[in-house]
Amino acid sequence: MSASRRSGTTDELGPDEPERAGPVGPDGSDLLAALLDGMDAALCAFDAGGVVTHWNREAERILGWSAAEAVGRHGFAGWAVRPADAEEVEGRLMSAMEAPGRQVHEFALLTKDGGRVLVRTQSAAVRGPDGKPAGVYCAFSEVHAQIDLERSIALSEALFEDASWGVVLVDADLRPAVVNAHAARALGIGRTSALGRPLGELLAQGVEELESALTHVLAEGAPPAPAEIWVSVRTPEGDQRRCWRCGFVRLASPLAEEPVPLGVAWLFQDVTEGKQGEQEAALLRFRTNQLHRAARAAAECEDPGEAATVHLDFALAGFADHALIDRVAGGAVADGAAEGPVRLVRVAATPSGAPGPSLLTGQAGLPVRYGQGHPALQCVERAGSVRASVGAVPAEQAREWALARQWPGDAVHALCAVLRSRGRTLGVVTFLRGSGRSQFERVDSLYAEDVAVRIAAALDLAGVVGR
Repeated sequence: MSASRRSGTTDELGPDEPERAGPVGPDGSDLLAALLDGMDAALCAFDAGGVVTHWNREAERILGWSAAEAVGRHGFAGWAVRPADAEEVEGRLMSAMEAPGRQVHEFALLTKDGGRVLVRTQSAAVRGPDGKPAGVYCAFSEVHAQIDLERSIALSEALFEDASWGVVLVDADLRPAVVNAHAARALGIGRTSALGRPLGELLAQGVEELESALTHVLAEGAPPAPAEIWVSVRTPEGDQRRCWRCGFVRLASPLAEEPVPLGVAWLFQDVTEGKQGEQEAALLRFRTNQLHRAARAAAECEDPGEAATVHLDFALAGFADHALIDRVAGGAVADGAAEGPVRLVRVAATPSGAPGPSLLTGQAGLPVRYGQGHPALQCVERAGSVRASVGAVPAEQAREWALARQWPGDAVHALCAVLRSRGRTLGVVTFLRGSGRSQFERVDSLYAEDVAVRIAAALDLAGVVGR
């Protein structure tokens, strides 16, 4: 049976003659059937009375009814729809004869094996030579396939317009091909400005790690878990260090028999605040543990002066490169009892130029030559911590800055905390960091003040401050 019924023609073959292959008949129905069968869409047609006249192979695939079983039936009643739905379905389909344009409907059809398939139909009137409706053609497809396509399109649009994380499609040359709005804001650049540019032009730091991850995904596929990558983003205010939690998906063409890499979908979310919070919490736990360990070790020291250096050594771990302890010359100064400028005498210091434990020094009692406005003197005057930094200067200039303040030549950042005990100022403890380390922050001042309380108690007990 052909995919269409030859209506309006007479038999040209005798009852015993085989059907001849040859030119298409005058009505072109053989050619039409071949065209319909070659299409990927499911197609059927009805004449003005609602009788099925055409039924192609895709319709047969979806519902299981062959053309021989479908053509010639009146509508879908009794075979392709439930009896309860037949009248409504036929009415909706045939209404296209009187309506302009295409009509779109969704309803359930029955398969030959008794299953139900939800389909979306597009139907339109077929006009005869006289311009009057002669029937209806109907194209239909399984709704879940259409919905899957629509969802995929909607998902793509949402990812690139409304997503609360960055999405960048990177081509096989590791250059952005598509950038969503969130990613453009994170990179500090326009969506179109980022396209086709090397990643090194978009990021100041972290490019090597990111490109290594993208190259791995292109070659091996996506990693099993997200990766956290620290990067520096160029902004008008300077480079900003950010932590991005990244996921990667390798893209391959679905049209090729063998996967052809199209690039990588790079998704990322800024987790800088969370990571900084984790780091600060870990740092706080470590420093608290160091204070407890120092207290236990100092309790075993017979010499209180040695106990003070023990506190200093434990405080240095992971915190600073050098440390100094200076006492007030002439003994502790009660609040408001200072007369004239304060002078400081070195009590203990870490070795200069080599690692080692802090050592007691300053037996001669000679004051340190601190100039006016020195951070240690400011610390005593204010009875609070003072931070100082040389800033971004050449190495030789930084060395001169440190030596002029009687500090080791490699010091570039300083933090002074006052030593106080029983309402008196005993002196100053100074922590120093070398180049390559960050400046002291407010949280560092709090830690230094905790250490200063313990050192002050030990020095006061040792009587060092009264020399």
